[in-house]
Amino acid sequence: MGTRRHTPEQVIRKLREGEKLIGQGQGLAEVCKQLEISEPTWHRWVAQYGGMKADDAKRLKELERENARLKKIVADQLLDIDMLKELGPGKLVSPDRKRRAVVVLQQRFRVSERRACRVVGQHRSMQRRPARTVPDAEQMLRARLRQISARHPRWGWRKAHVIAAREGLVVNRKRTHRLWVEEGLKRPQRTRKKQRCGPARHQRMRAQRPDQMWALDFQVDVTVDGRQVRFLNIIDEFTREALATRPARSFNADATVAVLDGLVASLGRRPEHIRMDNGPELTAFALADWCRFTGVDPAFIDPGSPWQNGVCESFNGRFRDELLVCEQFNTLLEVQVLAEDWRIEYNTYRPHGSLDGLTPEAFRTQWINNHEDSYSCWA
Repeated sequence: MGTRRHTPEQVIRKLREGEKLIGQGQGLAEVCKQLEISEPTWHRWVAQYGGMKADDAKRLKELERENARLKKIVADQLLDIDMLKELGPGKLVSPDRKRRAVVVLQQRFRVSERRACRVVGQHRSMQRRPARTVPDAEQMLRARLRQISARHPRWGWRKAHVIAAREGLVVNRKRTHRLWVEEGLKRPQRTRKKQRCGPARHQRMRAQRPDQMWALDFQVDVTVDGRQVRFLNIIDEFTREALATRPARSFNADATVAVLDGLVASLGRRPEHIRMDNGPELTAFALADWCRFTGVDPAFIDPGSPWQNGVCESFNGRFRDELLVCEQFNTLLEVQVLAEDWRIEYNTYRPHGSLDGLTPEAFRTQWINNHEDSYSCWA
């Protein structure tokens, strides 16, 4: 015969009956025999339910059930929180993303589809609906966006859209942005700085045509052995063209003049003005003589006012963000090769936001073709 299980009410009734029999003078062994329980069970019942009434036992049973229910609710909530943390930040908007999230939760937490759908906010009918077939054109576009992001990790979806549109893969910007987000590609945050203007005429001067204003600045990095590398960056403020990103261990005024002479000789043109700061290499007599002999007007910014050379400072930020931070240089020769390759890519391949998505070289060619007569007079 199997062991009989007593409810709390039955236990209290038997305890009350047993206490009456003991009060009449019967022994504990005889009482337990009449109650059909053992003596250890009697002592256990007395320790657990002694002094309680049937209503108290019923209330205790209800409290135990309520406590178990609350524990289950808390456990379910904690599990839901863990599952939401597993999904990471961001909203799950599209059904495809929710569908993938449900599958991930089922695999990692061993929960049912119903439970995972409730956490994600996906209807079960939508979860079981077959995913749409991705067209070949969209697959090609997705693959191309992944390639662009891997090759240029600091580019956002806008530059990727220009490249994909240039290759005939996409036309709609919203589509590129949607696929870029769905692929989980990196989107660097854009920071807008307050625009300030200097008091002098050169600081307020804005280039209106190519070669009207060149900007010059130095930038510093190091090789793996800890030795310094200085970059002389020279750009055309109007076309945003990077004319030089020349690295060297050090730059003095003579070396700076040599780079400028080489640019004028190779390009066959010279600037009307050259914007620069007040560094010792740039205020030396060698550079002042070069400006006087070539007929270039030096435009010095105010001391401690780098925003007055904002176009070149912006270029320095792109140069550091897309090359210097991403590459590790072993020798000066390696720096020279990589810097020159990046400069050529910047001028001929990388779309520029301020030029309506054109490259600096394409923008210069387009502007000269549209203003051929007037540019020939200035040149």
